[in-house]
Amino acid sequence: LDAAWTYHNSTKHSYWSIRNNPHSLDWQNQPLAFKIYSSLSPLRLPRDLQPLERTAFSAISQPEVPAWADVVPDLRSLARLLYFSAGITKRKTYTGGEIFFRAASCTGALYEIELYLVCGKLPDLEPGVYHFGPADFALRKLRDGDYRGVLVRATAGEPALSRAPVIVICTGTYWRNAWKYQARTYRHFGWDNGTILAHLLAMSVSLNLPSRLVCGFVDSEVNRLLDLDTTHEVAYSMVALGRVPDPPPDPPSEIPPLGLETVSLSPTEVDYPAMRAMHEASSLETETEVAAWRGRTPAPRSPAPAGPTIRLQHGDGEPAEPLERIVLRRGSTRQFAREPIPFAPLSSLLLHSTRGIPADFLDPPGVQLNDIYVIVHAVESLTPGAYAFRRDEGALECLKEGEFRAEAGYLGLEQELPADASATILFLADLKPILERFGNRGYRAVQLESGILGGKMYLAAYGLGLGATGLTFYDDDVTKFFSPHAQGKSAIFHVAVGKSAKKANLKL
Repeated sequence: LDAAWTYHNSTKHSYWSIRNNPHSLDWQNQPLAFKIYSSLSPLRLPRDLQPLERTAFSAISQPEVPAWADVVPDLRSLARLLYFSAGITKRKTYTGGEIFFRAASCTGALYEIELYLVCGKLPDLEPGVYHFGPADFALRKLRDGDYRGVLVRATAGEPALSRAPVIVICTGTYWRNAWKYQARTYRHFGWDNGTILAHLLAMSVSLNLPSRLVCGFVDSEVNRLLDLDTTHEVAYSMVALGRVPDPPPDPPSEIPPLGLETVSLSPTEVDYPAMRAMHEASSLETETEVAAWRGRTPAPRSPAPAGPTIRLQHGDGEPAEPLERIVLRRGSTRQFAREPIPFAPLSSLLLHSTRGIPADFLDPPGVQLNDIYVIVHAVESLTPGAYAFRRDEGALECLKEGEFRAEAGYLGLEQELPADASATILFLADLKPILERFGNRGYRAVQLESGILGGKMYLAAYGLGLGATGLTFYDDDVTKFFSPHAQGKSAIFHVAVGKSAKKANLKL
């Protein structure tokens, strides 16, 4: 387990590490935001995607759709899934260029996660391996034929994949994010892939489509199927979508390389070996390793409360908006108004976003790797202070009372956002039992889960008329702030929520 600990400790932020890092952004070398296959023709996806009747909050909070019946998505359903999880929803023109904003949030708006489809014969799509291109909202076929059997073998017969008509594979591209964030990018793979998956899983619920997140697979087989240059791009997770009665055909004896040309991301790329070393150390090499990795999540450590607990409110005023409308409205708040929010919206956000994720590393269903802590600044009926979220009880445990805006700002890398928010939510995990159970790959799982939970909180916040933004942090100072309750845990992710200053000014 030395690899995970070495990477985690070496990529921690501290007051001194930030000041001793001479890194600056080379704008002339900024990577392209898209992977472009220069020789493949696009298969355009339908764009007239009207909102469904399923409300956003029911989609966010329902862990999964039971696989009781056969469900096969058509091309329009796939278009909906892809657009509202990774499509371009906004464009902003500025002097010298254009910025493309996508459905799910991403660190630095660099969008290093790519999506691929592996499918059998669908009502209006031929079997094959496809790449999703957000730039022109199209699929490009990399391989012709049904290759789902390769993924069933690579996952040691994962039941959800063996009956899935469509499998989405998510990959991470090192340089696109490392241009700004350097070696810490491998943490961002989990966060940014997670926010996309929060949307994808919620959309699958809206479509009444069974789905399951799968993180246990033989890495080399999946990378080979997609023909990835693993010094630049690697498979990170996959999602089984739908259900059919019959398993896919047996995989071919050979998967030949494709040698497809892609446009270079930048004139030059800077290598950060720590990322690749961490990924390689967390890779699984055999089906036996995959079978041993899957399931049996370590029991969470939840000591008896030492302070007062406040039960969260199950509000009746949750919005009935469709998920798609909230996705189109979602952004990342750039300034909070320092105004109080009611207790009910914070309750709804915490309760609805943490009801479970259908994943192969979460067994039994409903368990969670990350613990959630909250610094409350301005929430009606709630004393300002530091709290631990007791998920099983639906309550907040008060760890200490006080005005902690200055401390929250410092913990969030000395930024104003977490200080100005109504509340800031931090994810911490006890990595020791997680790594002992899952090995180095457990580090992928805990980062990915935090991104999914954070992505759900983003959607819930915007559905409630609030703003939200993801933030980085001073690792050990976060643990110290919440200790002794958080003693021995590691900071994983950070989300601030509150009223947007922009909206507050518009009201004035």
